[in-house]
Amino acid sequence: MTEVGEQRAFHSLISLRDSVSSIFSHLFYRKPINMAKYIFVTGGVTSSLGKGIFAASLAKLLQGRGYRVTIQKFDPYINVDPGTLNPYEHGECYVTEDGAETDLDLGHYERFLNVPTSQANNVTTGRVYQYVINKEREGAYLGKTVQVIPHITDEIKRRMLLLGQTGEFDIVITEIGGTVGDIEAQPYVETVRQIIWELGHSNVLVCHLTLIPYLKSAKELKTKPTQHSVKELQSYGLQPDILVCRTEHDLSEDLKRKLALFCNVDSDSVIQASDMETIYDVPLELQKENLDKTVLRKLQLPVEGEANLDKWKSFLTRLKAPTSEVRIGLVGKYIELQDAYKSIFESFIHAGVANNCKVEVECIHSEDIDETNAAEYLGHLDGLLVAPGFGSRGIEGKINAIKYVRENNIPFLGICLGMQMAVIEWGRNVLGFKDAHSTEMDPTCQHAVIAMMEEQKKIVNKGGTMRLGAYQCEIKSGTKAFEIYGKNSISERHRHRYEFNNQYMKDYEKSGMLASGINPENNLVEIVEIPSHPWFVGVQFHPELKSTVENPHPLFIGLVKASMERKRNPVQRKMQEA
Repeated sequence: MTEVGEQRAFHSLISLRDSVSSIFSHLFYRKPINMAKYIFVTGGVTSSLGKGIFAASLAKLLQGRGYRVTIQKFDPYINVDPGTLNPYEHGECYVTEDGAETDLDLGHYERFLNVPTSQANNVTTGRVYQYVINKEREGAYLGKTVQVIPHITDEIKRRMLLLGQTGEFDIVITEIGGTVGDIEAQPYVETVRQIIWELGHSNVLVCHLTLIPYLKSAKELKTKPTQHSVKELQSYGLQPDILVCRTEHDLSEDLKRKLALFCNVDSDSVIQASDMETIYDVPLELQKENLDKTVLRKLQLPVEGEANLDKWKSFLTRLKAPTSEVRIGLVGKYIELQDAYKSIFESFIHAGVANNCKVEVECIHSEDIDETNAAEYLGHLDGLLVAPGFGSRGIEGKINAIKYVRENNIPFLGICLGMQMAVIEWGRNVLGFKDAHSTEMDPTCQHAVIAMMEEQKKIVNKGGTMRLGAYQCEIKSGTKAFEIYGKNSISERHRHRYEFNNQYMKDYEKSGMLASGINPENNLVEIVEIPSHPWFVGVQFHPELKSTVENPHPLFIGLVKASMERKRNPVQRKMQEA
């Protein structure tokens, strides 16, 4: 028998074993035959390979075939959630509809699938241990010694299978954070091993994302790091079903066969994942590698036809063939790390496509802007966004930037803290309250135009206690906000402790800043605007968290459109600046 024949015979035996194991599992554990299928995504060799983008891309392909898909992320850090993490540590904190502070990868999941996630879609080691320890304190374990196995792994397992048991999804994709070999990730890998043993291999699939480095001196791709990564995974009892290889150069068929042989996978289960121009190209490239067909075949699901990605392809076509271009500044305090504002950058891409426009986002550190150099930093821009954040660092720079764009009629959008700084700037420079400020930065200021929400004043713990998740907003007719949204009632996601101080409402509206959006339950100001300005809007919520490929957010669409109009009319622009 040839080497290829031996390999095929071996995999046939493996497939037979898995089928028998699946039947045995259904009989022994009484699992329903029509239960959800589970896909686990692990990473090897190095971090930051793009497991989240891969998981979202695979989900998009399966969704395009009519399957109901969701994605969840299990993070190995001890924090209960990323809500108290500095953006420099972990990028942006993504907030779901139900108020969960989660990993930024959930943003990718929602932007790709156009399906909202929830608290159940992001689990950390800290949350798992917190739950188990609380149960132990309650006496739930009947005096037993609480251990990683079975108590921690059982709780991980319960959460991993939870979404698949709701009946809402056909396939649940689970991204395991970190890199195989990390001590923090071991309980998760062990749990996946147990799930495969219980549910059978026809119901569970492991995709291992790895790196194939290119050595310029040798002018060749090296497979040894991947082999060692797979060996590490196998040492924990897990055999990858599909090997996804990140690479800067195409993999030859010989190299794929080598990887398949030494990593113990089918030859057609070695998937090339090349570096792409944009993350939105990834689903189509993986489709060329027949990833979706291989996954469905291994999960014993129908494989007929191709995934319907017509809308996705139309988006990509427009993305790559814009008819105009604008430059919009992003003033923030974490600009050194692009992931700190990930959802904002992606929202500009979505809004740009909606306007057939390429949006060049120019990042400007708020600490660099003062009253003397604002024109130097901002004068050439077509629009400006002042980003959210916390703390006093860089605050004056944001206020100076807002003053410049307000006085020079440059389109402006302020998000959360950006909106609050717009309120402070107006208070200081229009109303004449020279000490106008937020009690977050100056608790003793005389004119606290931004103050802590009443329900927040008695809260001591910082984690998960802000105003979080979706809240209603009623928009006044005839306003810029109504023109943008086209309706009176909207729902947006929040993450804040401070609000517009309604004691100053009459002063602001009399002087020309309008509160055009109000929460109907507590009268919280959600949107402010300046009717006399071409396009000046501040929002207390986070619109970037709801922008997706299929549904770009109207606020970003409006800002891009206003920036295009400013650029198209240089005469009016000069008159406004004069």
